[in-house]
Amino acid sequence: HVQLVESGGGSVQAGGSLRLSCAVSRGTSLSNCMGWFRQRPGKEREGVAVIYTGGGKIVYSDSAKGRFTLSQDNAKDTLYLQMTSLEPEDTAMYYCAAGVNVRARDYVPSASVFGYWGQGTQVTVS
Repeated sequence: HVQLVESGGGSVQAGGSLRLSCAVSRGTSLSNCMGWFRQRPGKEREGVAVIYTGGGKIVYSDSAKGRFTLSQDNAKDTLYLQMTSLEPEDTAMYYCAAGVNVRARDYVPSASVFGYWGQGTQVTVS
């Protein structure tokens, strides 16, 4: 049974930091791409950062570059998103996602190619 469970969200002041975690079940070992997406109020879900698990390639959205860092702890089956220099515009529900047979790109793929999703964790920056 595929399961992704996010944690680590919360409220923080502008300029602060948060680290999101995504606990990954064994079923997602079939996926070749995992990452983080977010959905801001009134907006569509957008990609933040993904990792292609085969080669370890990581791709960030323009808004995440230089501020967010995606990492993976295979021993703990956990995906992380370290967020620094947070801005009010980063306020959103953040989701962990996994996709199967996702073609590697130099940009974050659309949410539509990811078949597995967590329930989300809220990040609020004020």
